[in-house]
Amino acid sequence: MISDAVTRSNDNPTDPRNRTVIHPVSDIYSGNLETPINSSGFTKALLNNFPAYRKGISFFRRGLEAGIAHGFWLVIPFAKLGPLRDTPTANLAGLVSAIGLLIISTLTIFLYGASNPPAPTLTLTTPQPPEEFKTSAGWKKYGEGFLIGGVGSAVVGYFLIVNFSVIKEVIH
Repeated sequence: MISDAVTRSNDNPTDPRNRTVIHPVSDIYSGNLETPINSSGFTKALLNNFPAYRKGISFFRRGLEAGIAHGFWLVIPFAKLGPLRDTPTANLAGLVSAIGLLIISTLTIFLYGASNPPAPTLTLTTPQPPEEFKTSAGWKKYGEGFLIGGVGSAVVGYFLIVNFSVIKEVIH
C-alpha cells in the first residue's frame, strides 16, 4: 500500500518533488539534447558565425563565402594526390578536377533547392536559421554564389601552387 502511494506520486509530473529532481531540458525524442559541447557559448558563436547562419548578409554572399572556402582547398589534394601527381600537368589537372567537383556540387545545390526543400530545423546552436533556406529562389542564389566563389578561389589556389617558388623567394 505504501509502495503504491510512492509510485503514484513519483509518476505525477506536477508533483513538486519531481520538478526538483527530474527536469528534462527539452523533448528527448527530438534529438536536440543540450550537452556541454553544443550548448557552450564558444560552439554557438562559432557556428552562428559561419556564412550560412551569419545575420545581415545576402544569400548570394553566403554562397560566395562558402564557395571560396571550398574551392581554395580542393586544388591541392587533386594536384598533389591525384593520378597525375608526378607529371608536369599535375597542377592544371588539380585545377580542372576542383572546378569539376565544384560544378557537381553546385548542381546538387540547385537540385536540392528545386525539390521544394523542407524548412531548416531549429537547434540549440542555430535557433534562427535564415528564411531563404525555405525557398528554392534562395537556394538558387546560394548556388550561384557558391560556384563563382569556388571557381575563383580554385584559380587563386592554382596560381599560388604554380608560383610557390617565386612566393618563397619573396618571403625569404
